[in-house]
Amino acid sequence: MNLISTKKKIGLAKRGYTLLKRKREVLVIEFLKLLNDSTKDRGYMQEVLQNSYKTLAVSSTYVGDIPLDEAANYVKEPQPIKIQSKNIMGVRIPEIEHSNENPSILDRGYSLLSTSVAVDDVNESFNEVLNTVVDVAKREQGLKRLVLEVEKVKRRVNALEYVLLPNLNKQTKYISMRLEEIERDTFSGLKHVKKRLEEKED
Repeated sequence: MNLISTKKKIGLAKRGYTLLKRKREVLVIEFLKLLNDSTKDRGYMQEVLQNSYKTLAVSSTYVGDIPLDEAANYVKEPQPIKIQSKNIMGVRIPEIEHSNENPSILDRGYSLLSTSVAVDDVNESFNEVLNTVVDVAKREQGLKRLVLEVEKVKRRVNALEYVLLPNLNKQTKYISMRLEEIERDTFSGLKHVKKRLEEKED
């Protein structure tokens, strides 16, 4: 019974080992895909930031710092960010949504009649920065969670491959050897009994 139970455990461990290896492969593929997207987003974010600061410098030169400061005081807070999640092989990856639409002229908190078009350019460029930062944050959070899950799965795979399965195989060999010894002893005992019975008959 112990041998049968141990063999069942080995079969179950092997199936779990195969499934975990597949899960690890899928997670690594998703991680690499997300890493590629994150690298592109970071590059784009740097470009957008540089362009925004250039626009700010040009606007500051054109209209001066005081009108820019006054317009900044009237700019409304950005729309709230919605955080949802999607499931990748049991890992909850955050999905951060943000309005990609720039606010209309009426929603910007200041009037184009009292400010320059340069001020509006600054507003639009930094709105683009905000949207890009949200995209980068989404990728970064997804990468962190995938890395943690890959490490966790890797530890489980290693535990099965190098600890549990070898131990179960050793137990199987030990039980098999003990059964063979018992079988030999039983066979030898039966032969001895048979011989004694034959001697009594004679």
